[in-house]
Amino acid sequence: MKKQSCSHTTEDVPFPQANRRKFLQLAVLGSSMGLFSVISGISEVRAEKKAGTLLLSCMDYRLMDEIERYMLRRGLYHNYDHIVLAGASLGAITDKYPAWSRTFWDHLDLAVNLHEIHTVMVMDHRDCGAYKILLGEDYSKDTNRETAEHTARLTQLKDMINKKYPKIEVETLLMGLNGEVEAIPTAIAKQG
Repeated sequence: MKKQSCSHTTEDVPFPQANRRKFLQLAVLGSSMGLFSVISGISEVRAEKKAGTLLLSCMDYRLMDEIERYMLRRGLYHNYDHIVLAGASLGAITDKYPAWSRTFWDHLDLAVNLHEIHTVMVMDHRDCGAYKILLGEDYSKDTNRETAEHTARLTQLKDMINKKYPKIEVETLLMGLNGEVEAIPTAIAKQG
């Protein structure tokens, strides 16, 4: 039999090599179809579910992977809505950028109606550049003051959310640059 160096037909290729080539073509096609059915099945399941949780976090690129890992550990991976604002809680309440606050509330309203949100997680982080710029001071040098500043903003936003949506649970969190997250206890301000 005559071999050709570049052929798209199997007629000039020896029999064993033609079988291997045909097998590989079928194997790739079968694997692709199997993967497609798995992916489309996952998409259908996701489309039927409601997220239930909305996460507000800062835009800091240093922590995106850690945020994703945290949500995975909480069992929420690919099962939450995510709003990103510089400063997280501070970004949602600052007077310096009122459009940010409107954006947060518009997203929350939509998420409540569309995905039946019952929990809002507000995750600030240490050494936040937005806190430095918007508040005009670097609180990261003093851990206690930094925690107090975040606690004040987290509490304020939590109170605002609870006033508008009393049935929504609000978790207030503070992430370190190492990815460790601590729950920040907040007291509900007295409505008067």
